[in-house]
Amino acid sequence: MVITGESKGQKGRVLEVNRDKDRAIVEGLNLISKHTKPHSKAPQGGIIKKEAPIHVSNLMLIDPASGKPTRIGRRLNQKSKLVRYSKKSGEEIR
Repeated sequence: MVITGESKGQKGRVLEVNRDKDRAIVEGLNLISKHTKPHSKAPQGGIIKKEAPIHVSNLMLIDPASGKPTRIGRRLNQKSKLVRYSKKSGEEIR
């Protein structure tokens, strides 16, 4: 879920994460208009709508129990493996 900016309040699936620049591309959000020349993938060319990266500080994960945005913690589970969990509900996030 996006918490700030033009796409505030919208939800989407994360397609790609760039850890070097701390940015993520979210499906269907933060769309830009890109002007392209004709080529094999787009033989027509023209203006194409494309997702632009969003800084990760402007994104939050959704709590699996409530469906609301939540912060994330890390803890050991019963198998002594480090897992992420929701701070709101305490439920594990996969």
